[in-house]
Amino acid sequence: MFVNSNIVNQIVTYYQEKLSALYPSNEVKNITEMMFEHFMGWDKITLRLNNKSSLSESELLLFHKALKRLLKNEPVQHITGEMEFYSLPFKVNNNVLIPRPETEELVDLVIKECKGSETILDIGTGSGCIPISLKKQVKNTLVYGVDVSEEALVVARDNAALNATEVTFVKEDILQMSSIENSLKKEFDVIISNPPYITNSEKVLMSENVLTFEPHVALFIEDDEPLLFYDKIGHLAYDNLSSGGKLYFEINEHYGDQTVALLKFIGFSDIRMIKDLQNKDRIVAAIR
Repeated sequence: MFVNSNIVNQIVTYYQEKLSALYPSNEVKNITEMMFEHFMGWDKITLRLNNKSSLSESELLLFHKALKRLLKNEPVQHITGEMEFYSLPFKVNNNVLIPRPETEELVDLVIKECKGSETILDIGTGSGCIPISLKKQVKNTLVYGVDVSEEALVVARDNAALNATEVTFVKEDILQMSSIENSLKKEFDVIISNPPYITNSEKVLMSENVLTFEPHVALFIEDDEPLLFYDKIGHLAYDNLSSGGKLYFEINEHYGDQTVALLKFIGFSDIRMIKDLQNKDRIVAAIR
């Protein structure tokens, strides 16, 4: 077996030793706690209370297999198969992006600025975390999500069922759409998108687990067209938002000013650029 002892505190120590080359100690601690919650159903307090308990051979084997995957840089969320986003459970796999805290900030802003009864469209929906969270939090909304990947939409529909929310998901390549009206209702009150915005030249800054295990189609854009999706979605949004309707983008921090200028050129007003909790330009909001 991968560790000589089946005592819980020895397993925790072994995880810390083996994963320390890949992650900082606090992150290893979080990963280890997630493993115990996933395999044993223990929260952090229960884990501490059971630190001298013994696991069975079959339970120990689960931790062994998980560690092998972690040492190959596989994200812990893929091992557990799920994660929490905006206090809701979401299934994730290598067909969808693992939702980030920055996207929670985007969702939080939209929730605060919605009055209820809006019709909302999420473009590039992935796991469905954005529209499902909005549907759960904003009353009397009609919510749609589109994505180019059928595999991603399978995950999104599973997540809608998991969270008992009614969201309409449609397969569309947004770059090929001439009008949203062809597949969905004509007017929306809110359009939101977290499109691919990391340029290929920025790949060198990405961690190995992202590059290996998350879908590149949802992450990366050519260096010579960093605003490709913002341009396309911006024009579609302008044509399909109701008067006074709102557009929200998650953006690449290096292209905030260009994104604002683009939306101003298209005709949007009241354009705001909003920093995330790391003080980076992360959200652009505008009004039709």
